[in-house]
Amino acid sequence: MKTEKTIATAFVLNLSFAALEFIGGIVTGSVAIVSDAFHDVGDAASIGISYFLEKKSRKRPDDQYTYGYARYSVLGGCITALILLIGSVVMIYNAFSRMLAPTEINYNGMIGFAVVGVCVNSCAVFFTRERDSLNQKAVNLHMLEDILGWATVLVGAVVMRFTDLTFIDPILSIGVSLFIAINAVRNLKEAIDLFLEKAPHTVDTSKIKELVEKISGVFDVHHIHLWSVDGRTNLATLHVVTNSDPYTIKNEIRAALQKHGIEHVTIEIETSTEQCRETHCHAELLPRSGHNHHHGHHSHDTV
Repeated sequence: MKTEKTIATAFVLNLSFAALEFIGGIVTGSVAIVSDAFHDVGDAASIGISYFLEKKSRKRPDDQYTYGYARYSVLGGCITALILLIGSVVMIYNAFSRMLAPTEINYNGMIGFAVVGVCVNSCAVFFTRERDSLNQKAVNLHMLEDILGWATVLVGAVVMRFTDLTFIDPILSIGVSLFIAINAVRNLKEAIDLFLEKAPHTVDTSKIKELVEKISGVFDVHHIHLWSVDGRTNLATLHVVTNSDPYTIKNEIRAALQKHGIEHVTIEIETSTEQCRETHCHAELLPRSGHNHHHGHHSHDTV
């Protein structure tokens, strides 16, 4: 799959450049470069994990994983975000230590590495630009952050070259680390929301209810559950009260919800004379045997 190839390319670029960074950081004496080397090793490790989890996520559903393996891709994004977060804390600690004990820096070498860093990570961003999964989105975000980090290091190195203000180096490291940490937390929250089966932010549950209730022949809709497997594929289950042809009603509902990004819908049909048997269903519908239903009156009680 293309996603797996782009993640593999990002892995090779990241790991190769991290090795150069360790050497460059030691030679130039820059804590910003050494910190970014640690960051890139973490990136490479998480990207490597992401690659194998992305590959596994493509497996077809089976008796054990009836929804398929797509959540493995989300797990990859979650692990990547955690590694980035831990790496950011380490980088900030190292930067503060350097502020307390400043050392001489090779500005010209630092500028050279910063230029190479921007170029290498620009290539990685290009290869992961499509971002068709949460996993690849996390990898692409790391590459974008790396470009920003190296651009910042480049500007700081040029400033230090002409001013000799060595404290700028650890300050840059702290700034880049904080930026990475904030975005890692956002990615982590998105992954956790998926694992907690929170309704997708692109879908409004109340609007879905209104949409289904407007379909001719539908008296009420309740027990609506919306979630996403991997941040791309949205699913829904719902109970629909109708006396119309179930086949027709189901097709109309599926067509309406598909337009709102819901690909897989499970529909429970109930008649106007039937009570919902779900123990946590508190919907008190209008009398289901009355003639009002045949005039298209809907129940608006709380689900």
